[in-house]
Amino acid sequence: MDAKFWHKRWATNDIAWHERSGNTLLVEHFKALSLKLSGRVFVPLCGKTRDIAWLLGQGYKVVAIELSEMAIEALFQQLGMKAEVSQAGSLTRYSASNLEVFVGDFFSLSSEVIGSVDAVFDRAALVALPMEMRLKYTQHLAKITVNSEQLLIVFEYQQNLMDGPPFSISIDEINLHYKKYYSASQLSSVDVSGRLRGDFAAQENAYLLRPITASALSYSAK
Repeated sequence: MDAKFWHKRWATNDIAWHERSGNTLLVEHFKALSLKLSGRVFVPLCGKTRDIAWLLGQGYKVVAIELSEMAIEALFQQLGMKAEVSQAGSLTRYSASNLEVFVGDFFSLSSEVIGSVDAVFDRAALVALPMEMRLKYTQHLAKITVNSEQLLIVFEYQQNLMDGPPFSISIDEINLHYKKYYSASQLSSVDVSGRLRGDFAAQENAYLLRPITASALSYSAK
Protein backbone atom coordinates (compact mmCIF):
# COMPACT_ATOMS: atom_id res chain seq x y z
CA MET A 1 0.00 0.00 0.00
CA ASP A 2 1.94 2.99 -1.35
CA ALA A 3 1.29 6.55 -2.54
CA LYS A 4 -0.04 5.28 -5.90
CA PHE A 5 -2.77 3.34 -4.07
CA TRP A 6 -4.11 6.48 -2.36
CA HIS A 7 -3.74 8.74 -5.40
CA LYS A 8 -5.80 6.23 -7.39
CA ARG A 9 -8.49 6.12 -4.69
CA TRP A 10 -8.85 9.90 -4.84
CA ALA A 11 -8.69 10.05 -8.64
CA THR A 12 -11.51 7.49 -8.95
CA ASN A 13 -13.48 8.98 -6.01
CA ASP A 14 -13.19 5.65 -4.18
CA ILE A 15 -13.38 7.34 -0.78
CA ALA A 16 -16.00 5.42 1.17
CA TRP A 17 -14.30 6.48 4.41
CA HIS A 18 -15.25 10.12 3.79
CA GLU A 19 -18.16 11.25 6.00
CA ARG A 20 -20.36 13.89 4.43
CA SER A 21 -21.35 15.57 7.68
CA GLY A 22 -18.37 14.99 9.95
CA ASN A 23 -17.90 12.48 12.71
CA THR A 24 -20.42 12.22 15.56
CA LEU A 25 -17.84 10.83 18.01
CA LEU A 26 -15.69 13.91 17.44
CA VAL A 27 -18.58 16.15 18.45
CA GLU A 28 -19.47 13.96 21.43
CA HIS A 29 -15.99 13.47 22.87
CA PHE A 30 -13.72 16.32 21.83
CA LYS A 31 -14.46 18.05 25.13
CA ALA A 32 -12.61 15.20 26.88
CA LEU A 33 -9.35 16.78 25.71
CA SER A 34 -7.91 19.39 28.04
CA LEU A 35 -7.79 21.95 25.26
CA LYS A 36 -8.41 25.68 25.48
CA LEU A 37 -10.27 27.58 22.81
CA SER A 38 -7.86 28.67 20.08
CA GLY A 39 -5.75 25.56 20.80
CA ARG A 40 -3.99 24.01 17.80
CA VAL A 41 -5.22 20.58 16.67
CA PHE A 42 -3.28 18.25 14.37
CA VAL A 43 -5.33 16.09 11.97
CA PRO A 44 -3.14 13.47 10.24
CA LEU A 45 -4.08 12.04 6.82
CA CYS A 46 -7.01 14.44 6.77
CA GLY A 47 -8.37 14.06 3.22
CA LYS A 48 -11.19 16.57 2.74
CA THR A 49 -12.82 15.70 6.06
CA ARG A 50 -15.76 17.77 7.31
CA ASP A 51 -14.26 17.37 10.78
CA ILE A 52 -11.95 20.28 10.02
CA ALA A 53 -14.92 22.59 9.42
CA TRP A 54 -16.33 21.57 12.81
CA LEU A 55 -13.03 22.20 14.60
CA LEU A 56 -12.64 25.61 12.97
CA GLY A 57 -16.25 26.44 13.83
CA GLN A 58 -15.55 25.71 17.50
CA GLY A 59 -12.74 28.25 17.51
CA TYR A 60 -9.73 25.91 17.24
CA LYS A 61 -6.74 26.28 14.95
CA VAL A 62 -6.06 23.28 12.72
CA VAL A 63 -2.88 21.91 11.19
CA ALA A 64 -3.10 18.82 9.01
CA ILE A 65 -1.32 16.68 6.45
CA GLU A 66 -2.59 14.76 3.44
CA LEU A 67 -0.94 12.92 0.56
CA SER A 68 -3.46 13.94 -2.11
CA GLU A 69 -3.36 17.51 -3.39
CA MET A 70 -6.70 16.87 -5.09
CA ALA A 71 -8.25 16.25 -1.65
CA ILE A 72 -6.83 19.46 -0.20
CA GLU A 73 -7.99 21.58 -3.11
CA ALA A 74 -11.47 20.12 -2.54
CA LEU A 75 -11.19 20.78 1.20
CA PHE A 76 -10.46 24.49 0.76
CA GLN A 77 -13.19 24.78 -1.86
CA GLN A 78 -15.85 23.28 0.42
CA LEU A 79 -14.66 25.54 3.26
CA GLY A 80 -14.97 28.57 1.01
CA MET A 81 -11.35 29.54 1.74
CA LYS A 82 -8.70 30.83 -0.63
CA ALA A 83 -5.42 29.15 0.22
CA GLU A 84 -1.98 30.70 0.13
CA VAL A 85 0.33 28.05 -1.34
CA SER A 86 4.04 27.78 -0.52
CA GLN A 87 6.78 25.18 -0.17
CA ALA A 88 8.08 23.67 3.07
CA GLY A 89 10.95 21.48 1.92
CA SER A 90 9.46 18.52 0.06
CA LEU A 91 5.96 19.42 1.27
CA THR A 92 3.47 21.92 -0.14
CA ARG A 93 1.79 24.17 2.42
CA TYR A 94 -1.80 25.38 1.97
CA SER A 95 -2.71 28.05 4.52
CA ALA A 96 -5.62 30.32 5.34
CA SER A 97 -7.15 31.77 8.48
CA ASN A 98 -6.55 29.32 11.39
CA LEU A 99 -5.89 26.46 8.95
CA GLU A 100 -2.58 25.07 7.69
CA VAL A 101 -2.42 21.89 5.62
CA PHE A 102 0.72 20.19 4.34
CA VAL A 103 0.52 18.07 1.19
CA GLY A 104 2.97 15.20 0.83
CA ASP A 105 4.50 12.29 2.68
CA PHE A 106 3.53 12.17 6.36
CA PHE A 107 6.98 10.86 7.25
CA SER A 108 8.58 13.99 5.76
CA LEU A 109 6.80 16.14 8.35
CA SER A 110 8.97 17.22 11.28
CA SER A 111 8.19 18.91 14.59
CA GLU A 112 9.99 22.02 13.32
CA VAL A 113 7.76 22.25 10.24
CA ILE A 114 4.49 21.40 11.99
CA GLY A 115 5.11 23.73 14.92
CA SER A 116 3.47 23.56 18.34
CA VAL A 117 0.51 21.17 18.65
CA ASP A 118 -1.93 21.05 21.59
CA ALA A 119 -3.87 17.91 20.62
CA VAL A 120 -4.26 15.28 17.90
CA PHE A 121 -7.50 14.11 16.33
CA ASP A 122 -6.94 10.79 14.54
CA ARG A 123 -10.05 9.39 12.90
CA ALA A 124 -8.88 8.22 9.49
CA ALA A 125 -5.11 7.77 9.81
CA LEU A 126 -4.29 4.78 12.01
CA VAL A 127 -7.15 2.71 10.55
CA ALA A 128 -5.98 3.45 7.00
CA LEU A 129 -2.57 1.82 7.35
CA PRO A 130 -1.45 -1.83 7.33
CA MET A 131 0.33 -3.10 10.44
CA GLU A 132 3.90 -2.54 9.26
CA MET A 133 3.07 1.09 8.49
CA ARG A 134 1.07 1.57 11.70
CA LEU A 135 4.17 0.77 13.75
CA LYS A 136 6.15 3.45 11.93
CA TYR A 137 3.25 5.92 11.87
CA THR A 138 2.55 5.88 15.61
CA GLN A 139 6.21 6.41 16.51
CA HIS A 140 6.53 9.33 14.11
CA LEU A 141 3.24 10.88 15.24
CA ALA A 142 4.29 10.83 18.90
CA LYS A 143 7.64 12.34 17.97
CA ILE A 144 6.48 15.26 15.84
CA THR A 145 3.64 16.22 18.20
CA VAL A 146 5.80 15.81 21.33
CA ASN A 147 3.29 13.30 22.74
CA SER A 148 0.34 15.68 22.59
CA GLU A 149 -2.89 14.16 23.89
CA GLN A 150 -5.10 12.43 21.34
CA LEU A 151 -8.71 11.70 20.55
CA LEU A 152 -8.38 8.47 18.58
CA ILE A 153 -11.28 6.88 16.70
CA VAL A 154 -10.91 3.37 15.28
CA PHE A 155 -12.96 0.50 13.93
CA GLU A 156 -12.96 -2.97 15.43
CA TYR A 157 -14.28 -6.07 13.65
CA GLN A 158 -13.14 -9.54 12.58
CA GLN A 159 -10.33 -8.65 10.20
CA ASN A 160 -10.74 -11.88 8.20
CA LEU A 161 -14.18 -10.67 7.06
CA MET A 162 -12.80 -7.75 5.06
CA ASP A 163 -9.55 -6.46 3.68
CA GLY A 164 -8.73 -3.00 4.94
CA PRO A 165 -8.67 -0.12 4.82
CA PRO A 166 -10.20 0.63 7.20
CA PHE A 167 -8.34 -1.92 9.30
CA SER A 168 -9.53 -3.32 12.60
CA ILE A 169 -7.70 -1.83 15.61
CA SER A 170 -8.10 -3.30 19.11
CA ILE A 171 -7.17 -1.77 22.46
CA ASP A 172 -4.36 -4.32 22.66
CA GLU A 173 -2.87 -2.92 19.48
CA ILE A 174 -3.32 0.67 20.67
CA ASN A 175 -1.38 -0.23 23.81
CA LEU A 176 1.25 -1.97 21.70
CA HIS A 177 1.89 1.24 19.82
CA TYR A 178 1.40 3.83 22.52
CA LYS A 179 1.78 2.42 26.05
CA LYS A 180 5.30 3.82 26.39
CA TYR A 181 3.98 7.36 25.97
CA TYR A 182 0.24 7.35 26.69
CA SER A 183 -2.45 5.92 28.91
CA ALA A 184 -5.49 4.95 26.82
CA SER A 185 -9.08 5.00 28.06
CA GLN A 186 -12.14 4.07 26.02
CA LEU A 187 -14.79 6.77 25.80
CA SER A 188 -17.49 4.94 23.81
CA SER A 189 -18.28 2.12 21.41
CA VAL A 190 -20.93 2.42 18.69
CA ASP A 191 -22.26 -0.36 16.47
CA VAL A 192 -21.69 0.32 12.77
CA SER A 193 -22.94 -2.91 11.22
CA GLY A 194 -23.17 -2.72 7.44
CA ARG A 195 -21.10 0.46 7.07
CA LEU A 196 -17.74 -1.16 6.33
CA ARG A 197 -18.42 -2.51 2.83
CA GLY A 198 -20.03 -5.61 4.27
CA ASP A 199 -22.99 -6.74 6.34
CA PHE A 200 -21.15 -7.82 9.47
CA ALA A 201 -20.79 -6.60 13.03
CA ALA A 202 -18.33 -3.79 13.60
CA GLN A 203 -17.79 -1.13 16.25
CA GLU A 204 -16.50 2.42 16.02
CA ASN A 205 -14.57 3.08 19.21
CA ALA A 206 -13.35 6.37 20.65
CA TYR A 207 -10.28 6.49 22.89
CA LEU A 208 -8.65 9.26 24.87
CA LEU A 209 -4.85 9.06 24.90
CA ARG A 210 -3.27 11.10 27.66
CA PRO A 211 0.52 11.49 27.80
CA ILE A 212 2.25 9.74 30.66
CA THR A 213 3.93 12.27 32.93
CA ALA A 214 7.69 12.44 33.23
CA SER A 215 7.48 11.22 36.84
CA ALA A 216 5.41 8.20 35.80
CA LEU A 217 7.88 7.37 33.06
CA SER A 218 10.72 7.60 35.57
CA TYR A 219 8.89 5.33 38.02
CA SER A 220 8.01 2.73 35.37
CA ALA A 221 11.65 2.56 34.27
CA LYS A 222 12.82 1.52 37.76
